[in-house]
Amino acid sequence: MSALPPNSTIGVIGSGQLGRMLAIAAAQLGYRCHVYAPETGPANDVAPLFTEGAYDDEAALSAFAAQVDVVTYEFENIDAEAIGALPRVHPHPRAVAVAQDRLVEKDFVTKLGGRTAPYAPVPDRAALDQALSRIGAPAILKTTRFGYDGKGQARLSSPADADIAWAAIGARPAVLEGLVAFDHEYSVLLARAADGAVALYDPPENVHRNGILDRSTLPAPAIVAAQFAEASALARAIADALDYVGLLACEFFASADGPVFNEMAPRVHNSGHWTIEGADASQFENHVRAICGLPLGSTALTAPRVEMANLIGDEAADWPRLLAEPGLHLHLYGKHEPRPGRKMGHWTRLAE
Repeated sequence: MSALPPNSTIGVIGSGQLGRMLAIAAAQLGYRCHVYAPETGPANDVAPLFTEGAYDDEAALSAFAAQVDVVTYEFENIDAEAIGALPRVHPHPRAVAVAQDRLVEKDFVTKLGGRTAPYAPVPDRAALDQALSRIGAPAILKTTRFGYDGKGQARLSSPADADIAWAAIGARPAVLEGLVAFDHEYSVLLARAADGAVALYDPPENVHRNGILDRSTLPAPAIVAAQFAEASALARAIADALDYVGLLACEFFASADGPVFNEMAPRVHNSGHWTIEGADASQFENHVRAICGLPLGSTALTAPRVEMANLIGDEAADWPRLLAEPGLHLHLYGKHEPRPGRKMGHWTRLAE
C-alpha cells in the first residue's frame, strides 16, 4: 500500500463526533476530509466537503467514493454490502459485517479461541425459553443488531421475566448472554497497518453509567495489566483474520478465569479519547496513518496517570468550571441540543 501524499482527501462515512476528531487529526497531517451522511453533524464543523446521502444508497456512495482517495467510517451501523462495493475502504467492510451482528461476532471470536460469556441465539420468542434453560438466569437479552450505549438490551432476573424482556427489545432477533463475574472492564486499542504492523495502546479501565461509558482511566488495575498480553493477542488475531487496517477497539471483562471478550468496534472508540492528550499519537492520528499508508505513531503515554470522562446531556453546561481547572483538556462536540444519554463532549486530565 503506497502512502497517500498530503493534500489527498479522506472520505469519512458518518458525521458524528468521531468523524469530527478524525478530521482534526487528518488536517494536522495535511489531509482534508469529505463527510458522507444523511444529515450534517459535528464532523461538518471541521470537514470542508460534504455529500448528503443514505448509508444504503449505492449510487450516491459510489459517486462520493469517486471524489476521495480513501474511504473510512466512524461507526458500524451502516450497510456492509453497500460499502463493500466501494474501492479503497479501510477497515475492510467484513469487519462491519462481523461487528454489527452480536451473534456473528461471538461465533467469530469463539472460533479464534477467544473466551466469551455463555451465549445462545434467540431468533424468536420460543427460542428465548430454550436459551434460558441452557444459559440460566440472571442473564441479558441483547438484540443482534443496532444496539449501542445500552440500547436494545434487557436484563432477566429469572425466566419469569422472559415476556417483559422480549417486549422490551422490540421482539427482534437477539442473543442471550449469561452474566460474567468480573472485577473490571477494559479495552484493547490496536492500530494495524496494511503490512500487518501493529501499535498497541495501554489498556484503560472503563466504568459505565446507565450503559454509557462514563470514565476511562490509566493505569488500569493490576489484574488488567496481568491479562493484557492474552487480551491483546486475541485482538491482534481478530485484526489479522479481518485483514484489518485502522484502529480496532475490543472490550473485555477482567475475570478470575482471564480476559472475557465482550464486543469489538471496527473504528476509533470512546474509550480511546484519552489518547488525544495522553499518548504520543492519538487513536485518531494512528487511524489516519494506517488508512493512508503512513508509519504508525508511538502509543507511549505522555503522563503517569490519565483520566477521561464523558460529558452526557446537561453535564456539558459545566464548561466554565471545567475550563478554569488548570491542566484539564476540554472537548465539546458542537451539538446544539443536549438530551439525556447524548454525548456532548469529554474532558481529559493528565497527572503525575
